[in-house]
Amino acid sequence: MVESSDVRTVVGGRLLTLTNLDKVLYPQVGYTKAEVIHYYLQVAPVLLPHVSDRPMTRLRFPDGVGDGAFSFYEKNAPQGCPDWVRTQPVRVSDGIVDYVVADESATIVWLANLAALEMHVPQWRISTATADADGAITLPEELPRPGEPLADLVVVDLDPGDGVTMIETARAALLVAHELAADGLVPCVKTSGSKGLQVYAAIQPSRSAEVSGYVQTVGRTLVRRHPDLFVVTMAIAARAGRVFVDFSQNHAAKNTIAAYSLRGRATPSVATPVTWDEIGGVSGPDDLRFSPQAVLDRIAEHGDLMAELLEPDRPPLPQRE
Repeated sequence: MVESSDVRTVVGGRLLTLTNLDKVLYPQVGYTKAEVIHYYLQVAPVLLPHVSDRPMTRLRFPDGVGDGAFSFYEKNAPQGCPDWVRTQPVRVSDGIVDYVVADESATIVWLANLAALEMHVPQWRISTATADADGAITLPEELPRPGEPLADLVVVDLDPGDGVTMIETARAALLVAHELAADGLVPCVKTSGSKGLQVYAAIQPSRSAEVSGYVQTVGRTLVRRHPDLFVVTMAIAARAGRVFVDFSQNHAAKNTIAAYSLRGRATPSVATPVTWDEIGGVSGPDDLRFSPQAVLDRIAEHGDLMAELLEPDRPPLPQRE
């Protein structure tokens, strides 16, 4: 049933009903659901190429963000999912997940209306896989599996430990970029929308296990060369004062915050592509924080700063000893 306060609109030829538009989802700054939807509609043209053909995990905040606010990760397509929304079943260790695949603006707006503030995707594309007889894609284990999905991205997720600011994390990103470039890759970088940075590079489709192994090797090299800055140990206690190189984000079962996604933090921040000049120019711990409007302004001025990841001509995954 459509309430009197609901709004019906058409996005990309799809009829959508938007609800509770005046609900405040970021109470610290009064940022409403209508503003969230407006941002996602405006950013969709540059967001979609980075998430289309990838299964999407959403982090939903039905009542908004804040201390003690209820939120949940959602992988399966929710009840009432429109029949025009693309879904893809993926067989995982404990069953089949029916993921939403966002390949049109209407899907992004529909998800925003569900207060799916955060949108996360893996490094592999659905089109690289061969579905099983039941239509599901089966995720690989360590050993190769015929028809498994292949990664076309490398991501080096830099997670700062206690006492580490954006100044040190930016230095870490520059050192990561040097390693990737030395291996023939073209690195791009974005903020996580929180404390960290993520360095990406496009590659020819490769097994996720091999990509994860490559990033782990890069991380070990960085630890050996810069032991005061990097750590590859999972233990939280070992990360204090250092930047954790999280290679696990390349595992087929993992996903990473999408470029241009909002984050469910106290204020509406965005996982924002940035230039290497901006990384090199970091001078304070509060640098590289961007609001939704700032991101839209940046797109208008610079276009998609991660467009390099969408180029069809990709180098092979480097081999490191």
